[in-house]
Amino acid sequence: MLDLLSSSLWDTVAGIKGIFLANRKIDDQIKTFITYNKGRDWRLLQAPDTDLRGDPVLCQLPFCSLHLRLQLSENPYTSGSISSKETAPGLLVATGNIGSELSYTDRRKEYNVWFLDWGGALVAMKHTSVPIWHIWVSFDEGRSWTKYSFTSTPLFVDGSLVDPGIETQIMTVFGHFSLRSEWQLVKVDYKSLFSRRCTKDDYQTWHLHNQGEPCVMGERKIYKKRKPGAQCSLGRDYSQTVVSEPCVCGQGDFDDYGYERHSNNQCIPAFWFSPSSLSKDCNIGQNYWNSTGYRRIVSNNCTDGLREKYMAKMEKCPGKAPRGLHILTADGKLVMEQGRNATFVILMEEGDPQRTNIQLDFGDGIAVSYANFSPVEDGVRHVYKSAGIFQVMAYAENSLGSDTAVLFLHVVCPVEHVHLSVPFVAIRNKDVNITAVVWPSQAGTLTYFWWFGNSTKPLITLESSISYMFTVEGMNTVTVQVAGGNTLIQDTKEIAVHEYFQSQLLSFSPNLDYHNPDIPEWRQDVGKVIKRALAEVTGIPDEQILVAVFPGLPTSAELFILPHKNTTERRKSSETDLEQVVEILFNALNQNLVQFELKPGVEVVVYVTQLTLAPLVDSSSGHSSSAMLMLLSVVFVGLAVFLIYKFKRKIPWINIYAQVQHDKEQEMIGSVSQSENAPKITLSEFTDPEELMDKELDTRVMGERQLSAEFCFTAWLKMLVFWVLGEAVTVTPGTSRALRHSDRE
Repeated sequence: MLDLLSSSLWDTVAGIKGIFLANRKIDDQIKTFITYNKGRDWRLLQAPDTDLRGDPVLCQLPFCSLHLRLQLSENPYTSGSISSKETAPGLLVATGNIGSELSYTDRRKEYNVWFLDWGGALVAMKHTSVPIWHIWVSFDEGRSWTKYSFTSTPLFVDGSLVDPGIETQIMTVFGHFSLRSEWQLVKVDYKSLFSRRCTKDDYQTWHLHNQGEPCVMGERKIYKKRKPGAQCSLGRDYSQTVVSEPCVCGQGDFDDYGYERHSNNQCIPAFWFSPSSLSKDCNIGQNYWNSTGYRRIVSNNCTDGLREKYMAKMEKCPGKAPRGLHILTADGKLVMEQGRNATFVILMEEGDPQRTNIQLDFGDGIAVSYANFSPVEDGVRHVYKSAGIFQVMAYAENSLGSDTAVLFLHVVCPVEHVHLSVPFVAIRNKDVNITAVVWPSQAGTLTYFWWFGNSTKPLITLESSISYMFTVEGMNTVTVQVAGGNTLIQDTKEIAVHEYFQSQLLSFSPNLDYHNPDIPEWRQDVGKVIKRALAEVTGIPDEQILVAVFPGLPTSAELFILPHKNTTERRKSSETDLEQVVEILFNALNQNLVQFELKPGVEVVVYVTQLTLAPLVDSSSGHSSSAMLMLLSVVFVGLAVFLIYKFKRKIPWINIYAQVQHDKEQEMIGSVSQSENAPKITLSEFTDPEELMDKELDTRVMGERQLSAEFCFTAWLKMLVFWVLGEAVTVTPGTSRALRHSDRE
């Protein structure tokens, strides 16, 4: 019940246990209080009846009292404003004032005070900034003072020291005679002031009491001290205490932590204190000491009386339902690497540990159970064999109730590699799908940071794919960072963004397959070689050509024909320019002019691949025809389909083209992308040229009928659809794929 000490300045009285002084601010006034029972009860200090001059003091409690300055001196060589010694019980030297509150302005004279010879003499030195040469000595506990000179020359006093020892009679003063002089030490010996040794006639008894109550801290004590004015030395055999006997315990000898005394003088729990917490660690079948709201004050020596009534009672531990269940990891982290020990710690604020069942579900299909709380106090270990986010749940139950705690643990596998899969070329203002392929694939929960171009803030996702629209033409940079656990890796790719472009799949002479190691670096190098060969043969600038070699066998690639720089504003004319570039490239490829030397003796020829019968749609608006003309065209095409189907064996070029289309159809599967995830074929699995020719001839005979019909029917159907839509259609087998902006729309 030391509530008075909160937000207050306090000090102890040496030599007498349980007595404290405290300054407390009440209604903007600082007042001094004193307690005789270690903070249980506090009261204002009674002012003396007379002042130093003997004049009566009119001061009535509680309107007027004595107030002391309790601050201690910051100078280690001075005694401060309050002083008490164990060797002089009941004697307290302090500065202050009498009134309604403590005042810091009424400071007439202030002194530093020291105790000599067991408190038989008090030595005082005045606080001053001018040099002094005398000190004051009192032999009657400060009632009267005598001035003594300690030096013949005035001294600026910096401080003083008293030799150690309870019976000391020597004091050292240090300072300087002038502002420029060195320090001077003056040793003052007061032995000559004590003319003799004290006898029994020089002593008197002093009763310690609390407002007339003789018992303080459960004891009645009587001290022996020197009579005021007796100038005799006490010596080493001096004994202070004459009588010390215990008192009968009264209500003032008891208090308890967490309880407050109310107007009826009864102790009840404070609003912040829960008495049930005393049995927190108590188990059923055991006993605990239950507080009655009272306990004997620490260091109080009272006996009997109310002691039995107020002492704590031994009671049996009550049964409690589990409450305040917590689960956490031993290291406090919520991320754990796959394959390592994860240690879970379970805590329970209330409950009977010996009779509470504990179940722990690790979230990966494995759970453990314990009959009581003891086995889980040191933690439970578990190893996760797979990555992911696991809900770890602890469940505590006994006959009185249950409680649950949940923790979400991220188990990760260190990420070793990330590959950014983006298309080589994209159309401006069109969404592009971008994917980050991570190895190992089962890495657990990952965070993806996406940077596009010169952006300073990334897009953050938990998914490995993102859709993005590029608005700036030219080469755009895409960077992805993948964070998993303590690992952070990244990959960067460039993508060419244009308003429109064209592309064509390329194939190579079979000898390239024998030397294809199917690795990304090789494909990048071969793509650069093909690009250089195309530029040398056709004279087309490098920036208008982009070649991407696909993974797997047979070796194939895609040729991207890009518009010239800064041609966006003159779209129509630049499309014509692009068509001219396409024509130049196709002429060179169809004439087998594009070839390169893979290594000495190995010449590789680049071809145009015939992949699809998809028509090249002309975006111009100058074509129109009458309904009759279109109807005749449909009838003619229908008749052509019948004749071709009837006399299919006599038109071998259709069969050959259809067969070529069938053989190459598998090479079209997959997007125009920089991904390295396409299925890979080893050279040992690839058929040699002789076997390939045999299989090709057999396949032609078996599939010619179906393929010829499919070709003609598909062409007829497409013409019919485009006629309905009002579009002019030109079927041109073998032309490039129409990847222009207008066509894709």
